[in-house]
Amino acid sequence: MTARAPWAADPARSRGRLHAEESADRGPRDAFQRDRDRIIHSISFRRLRHKTQVFLAPDGDHFRVRLTHSLEVAQIGRTIARVLGLNEDLTEALCLAHDIGHPPFGHAGEDALRQAMSAAGGFDHNGHTLRTLMRIERPYPRWPGLNLTWETLEGLAKHNGPIAVPAWALAEADAEAALDLTSHASLEAQVATLADDIAYDNHDIDDGLRAGLLTLEQIEAVPLVADGWRRVTARFPDVPRDRLAGELIRSQIGAMVNDLIAESRTRIAAAGVESVEDVRAAGRPLIGFSPAMAAAERELKRFMYANLYHHPRQLAAATAAQRVVSGLVAAYRDDPRLLPEEWRDRLPEGEPAISRHIADFIAGMTDRYAISRYREIVGEIDLPEGF
Repeated sequence: MTARAPWAADPARSRGRLHAEESADRGPRDAFQRDRDRIIHSISFRRLRHKTQVFLAPDGDHFRVRLTHSLEVAQIGRTIARVLGLNEDLTEALCLAHDIGHPPFGHAGEDALRQAMSAAGGFDHNGHTLRTLMRIERPYPRWPGLNLTWETLEGLAKHNGPIAVPAWALAEADAEAALDLTSHASLEAQVATLADDIAYDNHDIDDGLRAGLLTLEQIEAVPLVADGWRRVTARFPDVPRDRLAGELIRSQIGAMVNDLIAESRTRIAAAGVESVEDVRAAGRPLIGFSPAMAAAERELKRFMYANLYHHPRQLAAATAAQRVVSGLVAAYRDDPRLLPEEWRDRLPEGEPAISRHIADFIAGMTDRYAISRYREIVGEIDLPEGF
């Protein structure tokens, strides 16, 4: 086991939780381990199993969903954290929770909810992750939310970097927890961000190939993939091409992880950090790819947008998904009595609170529940193949 570095997050020095908790015999877990477990046991985490990753409301058992993606991110993040001597439990908690705020239908659903909420401050899945974990989840009798540590909340708020002008949901979380939004987050949060990129860059290729929307010939034209393909075919010259896709993905993940670890070690050493406080004050991210790998990864993303995410079949599904989300928002605004009883009972007074309450309910929906509610309260909808 790698010794923990002095700039790793230390649960014994956590800034604590918003609400004081009574001591209880719940096993020998530290603060970050409790955070991880609270996230795993939450309703919001369980619902990720029926939320879109790449393919909307997938009817195939072999495609990834938000839940399996989050587990894969956590596996990659924990490996990187272990090698760099960081806190594995905080890293895992951040990886597992990073997508909890996503509404149904992935980015298509988020785009529709953002537009529908424009007069009420908009919608952002990152801010909604904090809102969900701090307010909407209610498993405890004395306070709202999961009562996570400051370090977990901070990492979720700014794992993509400092935030100068937060949107309303994140601003509310910051007002309550003082998340120091203008500084960089912990190295654990920075690892979670790059683990997310590594996971979806590669696993989306795998799902795209499985769905028949990508071909090996297409992806071989991408420089980063071409390098991996040469390594794989050299190792397995007698294996049929269609049997090598999985090995290509594994090889590519390994190359990206190794590059990130080497580059991050160089950055940490050059920055001369000696504590978590030094990390936050460094003024730049200390976890990252080398310039060459960063450029290659950006080229891979451009390819994926052009050939998978913006594939005609995906765009047709996105259009239908946006129609479902916008239709639900309009229906609940016209008649909030359509909300389930527990949501009706907590309906606030006045705008923008009412619209935000409705958005909270819709954002928590799974793909299939959103479709069923649309059909129940709005009407039938023609869905493209794949729904």
